Amino acid sequence: MKKQNEGVEVVENGNDTLLRKTDAALFAWPWKNLGNYKYLLYGPFLAKFIHSMYWKESMEDIWCLHILVLCALRGLVHQLWSTYNNMLYLNRTRRVSQQGIDYEQIDHEWDWDNFLILQAIVGSFVYLNFPSLVNLPLWDVRGLISCLILHIGISEPLFYWMHRLLHSSHLFPLYHWHHHESKITHPFTAGHATFLEHLLLCVVIGIPTLGTAFIGYGSIIVMYSYILAFDFLRCLGHSNVEIIPHSLYQRVPLLRYVIYCPTYHSLHHQEMKTNLCLFMPLYDMLGNTLNTAPWSLHKEISSRTSTDERAPDFVFLAHIVDIMSSMHAPFLFRSFSSGPFSTRLFLLPMWPFAFVVVLAMWLKTKTFLFSFYNIRGRLNQTWIVPRAGFQYFLPFAAEGINKLIEEAILRADRIGVKVISLAALNKNESLNGGGTLFVNKHPNLRVRVVHGNTLTAAVILNEIPRDVNEVFLTGATSKLGRAIALYLTRQRVRVLMLTKSTERFMKIQREAPVECQKYLVQVTNCKEAKQCKTWIIGKWSTPREQSWAPSGTHFYQFVVPPIIPFRRDCTYGKLAAMRLPKDVTGLGTCEYTMGRGIVHACHAGGLVHLLEGWTHHEVGAIDVDQIDVVWEAALKHGLKPLYNSP
Repeated sequence: MKKQNEGVEVVENGNDTLLRKTDAALFAWPWKNLGNYKYLLYGPFLAKFIHSMYWKESMEDIWCLHILVLCALRGLVHQLWSTYNNMLYLNRTRRVSQQGIDYEQIDHEWDWDNFLILQAIVGSFVYLNFPSLVNLPLWDVRGLISCLILHIGISEPLFYWMHRLLHSSHLFPLYHWHHHESKITHPFTAGHATFLEHLLLCVVIGIPTLGTAFIGYGSIIVMYSYILAFDFLRCLGHSNVEIIPHSLYQRVPLLRYVIYCPTYHSLHHQEMKTNLCLFMPLYDMLGNTLNTAPWSLHKEISSRTSTDERAPDFVFLAHIVDIMSSMHAPFLFRSFSSGPFSTRLFLLPMWPFAFVVVLAMWLKTKTFLFSFYNIRGRLNQTWIVPRAGFQYFLPFAAEGINKLIEEAILRADRIGVKVISLAALNKNESLNGGGTLFVNKHPNLRVRVVHGNTLTAAVILNEIPRDVNEVFLTGATSKLGRAIALYLTRQRVRVLMLTKSTERFMKIQREAPVECQKYLVQVTNCKEAKQCKTWIIGKWSTPREQSWAPSGTHFYQFVVPPIIPFRRDCTYGKLAAMRLPKDVTGLGTCEYTMGRGIVHACHAGGLVHLLEGWTHHEVGAIDVDQIDVVWEAALKHGLKPLYNSP
């Protein structure tokens, strides 16, 4: 629990209370309050370069371009490391910490790239005061040697002693605690520090680069190479994925003192008093702060195989909704995926590339691990079927999609998953009968296959005010539509069921108790609901269809994707969803358009199935008698409704 008061952050951790200063000198960044407008600080560099090139017709300000290019490349280095770090389907067995990064850490590290702006400004001061640096040659091999000597001989020990000082009882509560907020290391953690610490880091970087230039051996390649290598190694150390094979350390034992590994630095973020070096554990050995425990863990991580990883207890089997939302992934843009999906301008240039990737996945790819979180000692994962929504409506694609879903279910069964919940179109009635195809084909499944729509129906029904006596229902003969209609008739609510199939309507009507059948009314167009102010949308609704709703109508919906809200005089609910319990940990990704900590009701339904320990499959038609049972179970386990009612 944290409290902010007059520049002091009070952190209550069990019986311990820690005081950490937040208003120390040079703690905050000067552009802290600018938000995304901070990137305008790069504007003068671009303007000066353009002015020099087109108006002065000279390249005397080429250094501005070098700074901009270098900042872009450094940002790319961090982004590529972040991408790899979050590709769970590639590196899950080599993760140092098995815990996930939550929203709180993501928010703390949101402005990880502040240091790039700072170093761009510092670089401009250096160039303006030492104009000779503009005329550096492209390459000088003596510069490479000099740079390495200066780094190993000065920068490494300087950083070590500065870092050790920052861990002192006086300075740690003032500054360095901010960096150690991040318990699970990530490449962006490397940039997460106070203004003062990054000023000190400018000195560490500047000694080899400027020192080489001042002795006359500087070159453009050495300047770029050193700075990019510096960032690369910083990201490597803060990566939560071990990439250096243990066999390399075995073949060359001295190497472990020359270059650190992610396991080595991860321990520092846990214990903090040891492994303080920049890149070379040699200085920890010389300073008597070397902890060799990571090398044993490093060996264990390097020997892991897929059979050694922990099997999840619950799997939510989702799919790509559309091309644009395919970029809402933590391995692309972590910050973007930590909020609900919405179309952003920066995504538009990448749409063609995303489209090509989605098509390429169609050719050869399998279901893959996307994200995970923990709840009450249980590991829950989201797996993705690599198919976009539009592909589910292609007749020739159905067999291939069902094969992918079936393989995922069999894999889950093989590794010991208890419940697998089918999301959205993965449980389409026309595709696989809401999951019945797989249960009937494999009657001995140990994993429980769940569509979760019982809870979806419960969420929608509990959002409807108790005093409503008439509703208009589209998608009325679908799995959800049928359950909603039958439930409401038992409550003596008149249901206008939009369907042109009298046969399907009569079949549902006969399922209702005899005394309730009169509450089900077949309608064939939206015009017949022009007096009804409660619309439940289970099928895409056009602007013309919505126009028949009277003013003040509230639209509940279970159609994916949600309908576009055309009516300003009406209100629109969101898709059925529930908020996860507070004891969920390691969750840092939002589910499509859902907010933080909120999941689709079918996801919540599968989770309830797990927490209750139910042993039946939930496939095919919804058991109306179970709607209230599942709802009460969800509330009992701490899931909370959002209530989309007006």
